[in-house]
Amino acid sequence: MKCANPTVAMMRTKIAALILALPYAAFAQRPIVVHAGSKPEITVGAARTDEYLPLVSNQRVAVVTNHTGMIGSTHLVDSLVALGVKVTKVFAPEHGFRGDADAGEHVKDQRDSRTGLPVVSLYGKNKKPTAQQLADVDVLLFDIQDVGARFYTYISTLHYVMEAAQENQRKVIVLDRPNPNGFYVDGPVLDTAYRSFVGMHPVPIVHGMTIGEYARMINGEGWLKAGRRCDLTIIECLGYDHSQFVALDSRPSPNLPNMASIYLYPSICLFEGTVVSVGRGTDAPFQVIGYPGNPVGQFRFTPRSLSGAKDPLYLGKECQGIDLREFGVFQSRMEKRIRLQWLIGLYQESTSKKTYFNAFFDKLAGGKDLRERIIRGEDEETIRASWQSGLRAFMITRRKYLLYADFVP
Repeated sequence: MKCANPTVAMMRTKIAALILALPYAAFAQRPIVVHAGSKPEITVGAARTDEYLPLVSNQRVAVVTNHTGMIGSTHLVDSLVALGVKVTKVFAPEHGFRGDADAGEHVKDQRDSRTGLPVVSLYGKNKKPTAQQLADVDVLLFDIQDVGARFYTYISTLHYVMEAAQENQRKVIVLDRPNPNGFYVDGPVLDTAYRSFVGMHPVPIVHGMTIGEYARMINGEGWLKAGRRCDLTIIECLGYDHSQFVALDSRPSPNLPNMASIYLYPSICLFEGTVVSVGRGTDAPFQVIGYPGNPVGQFRFTPRSLSGAKDPLYLGKECQGIDLREFGVFQSRMEKRIRLQWLIGLYQESTSKKTYFNAFFDKLAGGKDLRERIIRGEDEETIRASWQSGLRAFMITRRKYLLYADFVP
């Protein structure tokens, strides 16, 4: 794209350099230790059967889980049935029990072909278990792998499960799992005027807590209806702390296929509130960004219909943009924070700034402040400075609910 104005051309060159900059020099100076969920270093809560089987003995159990609820190579539900636990049903979150539904797709109630158990969707219109659905349940066993971002909806499902349990005098047991983004905390704290299913609580985008710790915070901070608390038990992980970089054994949802996508997700998901594709419908979702006619970047991709992304943005249309896969691979070794340079840079270079953001952006960002600051032309460091007082207050609150040794800031 040619530009006759040399000042504008220089600005575009500077923006492109900012967007594409990868500080590779830092990689060699920061060694990485990866711990996998199924390896001896970490024992997930689900694997500690001696701790929770006595709590569900002679109880009617509903399991809130999906494809990530594994004990080694066996699914938790299959293990419980084999052990003679009276499992009455499975509640499934966004993406369904087997984890193959699109983001935002209505997941229908069904029956599990392997066990014959009824599978009740907790996505769509029915996000919260009803009294009727809990009539044959004494205990809710929650086991889902989270990725530590506020807009990842499994923590919203957790909230509604806890609320329903409290209202119907049922117990909740959370089988904890490590947080692959649990080694830092960053982003604006949600303005509660912007509550939605992609952000229900006043926490930053990256909260740095396991799902068990998060459940403790929901209870302790009085975030359930009328400030009530549910009967909550956490089965902790063994061998985990927040300083670790955890490599997951399986994708937590269809469009987070690898660790690069998981590390990039807190930064890249914000683009879902813009005209920019995050690579759904490609082999690198949440690792490539772009849109048709984008003036920044030389990488090209064409979204197609895939399992988990049946009707992606810009289906069949070539998008131009940036390939962040290599950046994502090394993200855990770099400075631990959300990256805004791509969001700011692509907005500044957009030829249609009035339509760059859509109504979903403020829900993802947790308020209108981030969008307004980008539109005003503030740089990344100025925007980041505006988060700091909220982050400091959150870190003090967060400390009360941690179950594992914290990272060193």
